[in-house]
Amino acid sequence: MHTVKPKKFLGQHFLTDLDIARRIADTVDACPDLPVLEVGPGMGVMTQFLMPKPRLLKVVELDFESVEYLRRTWPQLEENIIEDDFLKMHLEKTFNGQPFVLTGNYPYNISSQIFFKMLDNKDLIPCCTGMIQKEVADRICAHPGTKAYGILSVLIQAWYTPEYLFTVEANVFNPPPKVRSAVICMKRNDTKELGCDEALFKRVVKTTFNQRRKTLRNNIRPLLTELFPTADHTTFLANPVFNLRPEQLSIEQFIELTNKISLLNP
Repeated sequence: MHTVKPKKFLGQHFLTDLDIARRIADTVDACPDLPVLEVGPGMGVMTQFLMPKPRLLKVVELDFESVEYLRRTWPQLEENIIEDDFLKMHLEKTFNGQPFVLTGNYPYNISSQIFFKMLDNKDLIPCCTGMIQKEVADRICAHPGTKAYGILSVLIQAWYTPEYLFTVEANVFNPPPKVRSAVICMKRNDTKELGCDEALFKRVVKTTFNQRRKTLRNNIRPLLTELFPTADHTTFLANPVFNLRPEQLSIEQFIELTNKISLLNP
């Protein structure tokens, strides 16, 4: 049977180990009863283990060759194949506004973008599982004060509780990636609102981690100048918290910092 050739520009690395594919598919059981959207099914190595589960499954695939393969090989999936770019989808339309589980062997070159889109649709996605490169998984699950702790750690953990499930070696892929992989599960936590301006919170987190080796004082100054161009920030920046580096702050401290910035008068 004709198979799909992995395409480098799409970041495709096809999983060949069926046992691992089954284990990844079973991670969606962490959120039972919800429909499932699989991103980047490729030739359906995970899809075949998702289909028997007693819930609605849809798959989104950008590669036309993979779409044709899925239609030929899994005709029962025909009506639930979405030929589209996940990053451009209107997710509220996927299951008519119903929440769903997001899963997949995610393209490594856009995995961070996928999770930012998940955050933008957090009320629709109470659970997200799947495989990504190990370095990204480490960042998502990292704690304050560690080298891996960064933008993804803070923004995701503000809304989700991530769990690092297991590591996957490169030799079970075609072609083998140059990195190790990991399977994670992220479930929505109890946070309904952060208690601060969420848009500003994201800006503060991203700005402070732009140059993580610098102190908060040096990193935040350009943002303050942009927000309040005529104000003198000397007194504000004298606070000892600005002697810290961004990886030393907890999520709660980032929220507190955001609120302090919100209260500044121009």
